[in-house]
Amino acid sequence: MTQGGEIVTGLDIGTTKICVIIAELTEGGIEIIGCGTSPSRGLKKGVVVNIDVTVESIKKAVEAAEAMAGISLNSAFVVIAGSHIKGINSRGVIAVSGKNQEVIQADVDRVIEAAKAITLPADRRVIHVIPQEFIIDGQGGVKEPLGMSGHRLEAEIHIVTGAVASAENIIKCATRAGLEVQDIVLQPLASSEATLTADEKELGVVLVDIGGGTSDIAVFVDGSIRHTAVLALGGDHLTHDIAIGLRTPPQSAEAIKCQYGCALTSLVGSEEVVEVPSVGGRKPRLLSRHMLCEIMQPRMEEIFSHVALEVRRAGFMHQVAAGIVVTGGSSVMEGVPELAEQLFDLPVRLGVPTGIGGLKEVVSSPMYATGVGLVQYGAAHRDQPRFGRLSDQTLVDKLIKRMMQWFSDFL
Repeated sequence: MTQGGEIVTGLDIGTTKICVIIAELTEGGIEIIGCGTSPSRGLKKGVVVNIDVTVESIKKAVEAAEAMAGISLNSAFVVIAGSHIKGINSRGVIAVSGKNQEVIQADVDRVIEAAKAITLPADRRVIHVIPQEFIIDGQGGVKEPLGMSGHRLEAEIHIVTGAVASAENIIKCATRAGLEVQDIVLQPLASSEATLTADEKELGVVLVDIGGGTSDIAVFVDGSIRHTAVLALGGDHLTHDIAIGLRTPPQSAEAIKCQYGCALTSLVGSEEVVEVPSVGGRKPRLLSRHMLCEIMQPRMEEIFSHVALEVRRAGFMHQVAAGIVVTGGSSVMEGVPELAEQLFDLPVRLGVPTGIGGLKEVVSSPMYATGVGLVQYGAAHRDQPRFGRLSDQTLVDKLIKRMMQWFSDFL
């Protein structure tokens, strides 16, 4: 039983697994005190398709994490993913209104609001607004404008939007499982908190989080996130390919992928064999592991080719000097970094959670990167929860809140 420190919880609702990470904030940093996982049955490509089944999966993971930590949970930071996620870069411009043309917090808030003033369809909602840099009287590269002098303040921001229905369903599942949602966090943003270093973000790096249903991309340049994207390709496609190619049940295909999978055939000896269960009650067969890898490598090449196309299309391929960091449950397979290095012609490493203490050996795997990143994000933003329960935020509530903000600006 932990004592004294504040508790932060991350809930990673993935396509193939639900993961709950519990951390205690101490003077020494973030201490992992609990971890629980359960198979995910109610999601497809990162989107909830069965609320009741998802709720039960969340409850099982929560119970396992609570048992390890010896505490009861009532709130969490929750991840959001899926192909409905879209990232947009935007710019806002205002005249500095502070005394002696000195930038004050009200100016920063106004310029970010100006940059946020984009037209969104009724079925979409802003999830994150991430400042990239500020520009004062034409001078760019400013990270902290407060106190600086100037007449014109500009802000470049990255706006992450998602489908309202998908976000509501994620929040509804967590709430029904007994957890108040403190905030929802984009999956690659959470993973980046646990796996990327400040130097990599400054030099330029691409984070590729390969999950079960999707592969999430985040590009960092000059210390800020510049581009996000979600590909509807992931580890489940590998499992399906194995099931079809080896004529084995999906459950067996998943087990074979996890135990014997390799993304690069050149790393596998020709003499290695794999026992493959058959369908319809037939006897298991012994097949070459090389044959298994010949099925898997083209799919992994497809995923990385789509990542390269997305980064190139966004115009950042020549700005990522730190290379590629690959994380997520499907990156654990042998040969993934080696294959990515061949395709990108850039340095590639596996993203493992860092910057934590406590039971860090329990979560020292790429499959826990998102969950650990959630508690790290939560530790840094726990005093500014911003998303909340969408269903409780009516149009009238929003208008009243906005009017109160206007009045407070004039007082």
